[in-house]
Amino acid sequence: MSDLIIEGCAIAAMDGPGPGDTGTEYASGHVVVSDGRIVAIGTGPAPAGFADAVRVDGSGCLATPGLVNTHHHLYQWLTQGMAQQAALFDWLTELYPVWARIDADGVHAAAVAGLAWLALSGCTTSTDHHYIFPGGLRRAAPRGQQGTGGPGPDPLEAEIAAARRVGLRFHPCRGSMDLGRSSGGLPPDEIVETTDGALAATDEAVRRFHDPAPDSMLRIAVAPCSPFSASPRLMRESATLARQAGVRLHTHLAETREEDSYCRETTGRSPAEYLDDLGWLGSDVWLAHCVHLDDTAVKRLAVTGTSVAHCPSSNGRLGAGIAPVRRLLRAGAGVGLGVDGPASGEGASVAGELRQALLAARVRDGDGAAALTARQALWLGTRGGAQCLGREDEIGALRPGMLADLTLWRVDGLAQEPIGDPVAALVLGPSAPAELVLVGGTPVVDGGELRTADVAAAARAARAARRRLEKAVL
Repeated sequence: MSDLIIEGCAIAAMDGPGPGDTGTEYASGHVVVSDGRIVAIGTGPAPAGFADAVRVDGSGCLATPGLVNTHHHLYQWLTQGMAQQAALFDWLTELYPVWARIDADGVHAAAVAGLAWLALSGCTTSTDHHYIFPGGLRRAAPRGQQGTGGPGPDPLEAEIAAARRVGLRFHPCRGSMDLGRSSGGLPPDEIVETTDGALAATDEAVRRFHDPAPDSMLRIAVAPCSPFSASPRLMRESATLARQAGVRLHTHLAETREEDSYCRETTGRSPAEYLDDLGWLGSDVWLAHCVHLDDTAVKRLAVTGTSVAHCPSSNGRLGAGIAPVRRLLRAGAGVGLGVDGPASGEGASVAGELRQALLAARVRDGDGAAALTARQALWLGTRGGAQCLGREDEIGALRPGMLADLTLWRVDGLAQEPIGDPVAALVLGPSAPAELVLVGGTPVVDGGELRTADVAAAARAARAARRRLEKAVL
């Protein structure tokens, strides 16, 4: 792999100790990449000794760590624009029967399109929470046959193949549901698994796909869907499985007031208390949404080291509310950003969520304009996301020794340049183009174009998959 030098760019390294001190910035500096890692960063031109390096002129640009997406449902790319006025439970009730008809080919097409969009908008690492496994699509491929480039027989394998094709660092979550309508849950019975079946398939997915290496491109998390679609046994045994395997845990929590009421009526506890009783809070856990948390829950998440994936656009679209980000940060909890499913965010990007998170915090919390700064928003999208995924020592900051996951943003455009402050131009201004996106030092986006997959072909495949799904539902 050739050495690469970016020079003449503004730099926001996000290498500080926390969101209150986001770290080093340079008005004009350099980043040197060698063997997939950052080896030098600083002001002015790069040091001597890299005569054969590829050089990138970064003038007019801002270099930041690559953005980290901490919550997604890639398969939903095929169902954008549906149930536009529905709140969460009604939205799920309308869409579950559609998702029940999805197949591995559809998941693959959706994942290629969704991950390509993330790459083009500056994201270098993404998670995904896949929990829809209709009958016949519940097992990974036999050993030695997975990850060969095609979609495979299993939705999880299909999206792993998509991530390898696009070139993003990927943290898919093997989700599960075992509470269908006949057992008091929300999803239809046809898309839930048996508890034993879900646990066995999750264990198999971890064994086959998880790569714990320090520079890993693929790590698996264990992720029962939610308290209203997963039984207490599935939640408890999933946590045991994950901790025995040394992988992380993820689920939805406290997204709506209806969920809060459901948990209190069925368990006698708030969603956070219920999860705590199940042994689910800890430094190996990150939770999606967490909109409706009281002060006790906020403190408990912080004390246990539990992180939160904040999804402002999706929560706004569904009318769920906005997570108490300012209170979580003040308490010391980790907070990252997630775009959530395209069916509740219509192709939201992590770059767009920087601005949404800032605006939502200023509207929601009592501190007004002081609730969240542009640099704190960028922290959430980089270091905060890395913390959610347990990779804060590898990604989310620009400093020597870190993986070279980096985005170079153009901030000299008609709408960005007058803002003056490049970080504010990225966060407060209209979406800045991603000029260069490196994952482990490899260009995934270069010159503003995706270099790893054909964007037009990905769009055509996703459209065709949506048409097949619509026909299957009729």
